[in-house]
Amino acid sequence: MFSGPRIWRYTGECSHDMTRLAEALRQAEAVVIGAGAGLSASAGLTYSGERFERLFGDFAAAYGITDMYSGGFYRFPTPEEHWGWWSRHVWHNRYEPGPLPVYGRLLSLVKGKDYFVLTSNVDHQFQLAGFERQRLFYMQGDYGLWQCCVPCHERTYDNAETVKRMVQEQRNMRVPSALVPRCPVCGRLMTMNLHADDTFVRDEGWHAAHARYREFLARHEKSRILFWEIGVGYNTPGIIKYPFWQMTEKNAAASYACMNADAARLPDTISGRAVWLTGDIGTRLGELAGIPGKED
Repeated sequence: MFSGPRIWRYTGECSHDMTRLAEALRQAEAVVIGAGAGLSASAGLTYSGERFERLFGDFAAAYGITDMYSGGFYRFPTPEEHWGWWSRHVWHNRYEPGPLPVYGRLLSLVKGKDYFVLTSNVDHQFQLAGFERQRLFYMQGDYGLWQCCVPCHERTYDNAETVKRMVQEQRNMRVPSALVPRCPVCGRLMTMNLHADDTFVRDEGWHAAHARYREFLARHEKSRILFWEIGVGYNTPGIIKYPFWQMTEKNAAASYACMNADAARLPDTISGRAVWLTGDIGTRLGELAGIPGKED
C-alpha cells in the first residue's frame, strides 16, 4: 500500500525538532524500537575502513577482501580458513560490545517504559548493553548461534566457547581442524544461523520471541505507542520500515519517529505524526538524553 508515488513526501518537509521526539517519547504508553545496521555502525561496529584493516588486515592481504560484509560471502578453499574468518568476525561483532555507548544511551531513554525491540541486526548488542532479553526479537538470526548447513533438523547451537577457542588457536588465518564445527545429528558442516536463504533455522527461541512481539503489538493496538525506527535502510524495508508505517497509520494514537544518517521519504498519511532526525545516531541519542555529544 506504500508503493504508489502519490503517498510519498520528502522527509525534509517533516519536523526535525528534537523536542517533538522527546515529547512523543514522554507521552508514549509503549515504545517499539525497530533497529537496523545503522545503529551498530554508530556504536563503532563499522565493517570497513580502519576497524576492518586493524582486525582483518591479514585476510585483506591474502584474499583481497575489502570489508567485513563482502568477506562473509567469500568462498574460502577450506573449512579451516572459512572458520578462521567467521570466528574472528563473530568474536569482534557479537561477543565484544561496541566501543561507543550508543546502545546504553538508547536503553536509558526507554528504561521504565513498556518497550519491545525488533531488529534485523544479528550482533546482540542490545543484550550486551543490558536490554531485557524477553523484550528482544532478533528476527534475522544471531551471530552467536550455529545450525546444520542442510539443515537436517530445526535446532541451533550456542557457539561462544568454541568461537573463543577458534580465535585463540587459529594460525595463518586457519583454525585447527578439530575445531571445525559439524552437525551432531548428520555430521555435515555447521553454518551461521543467519537469514541468507531458505535454509535459515527458526528454532524454539525464535518462535517464542516472535510470539512475544505479536502479543506486545496486540496488547497496545490502540495505545499511545511510539514506533521508533533507528538506522534502518531500504535493503529490506518490509521487515521494519513498512510495517511501522502501516501500524502508525492504522492507530490514530500512534506516532512514528526515525533516526538515520540520511533523509528519506515516508507516506503523507502519517506525516503529521512523524518526526525524522538525520545525522549521526549516537549524537542524536546523546542530545535526546541530555548528553552534549558523542565521545571521540
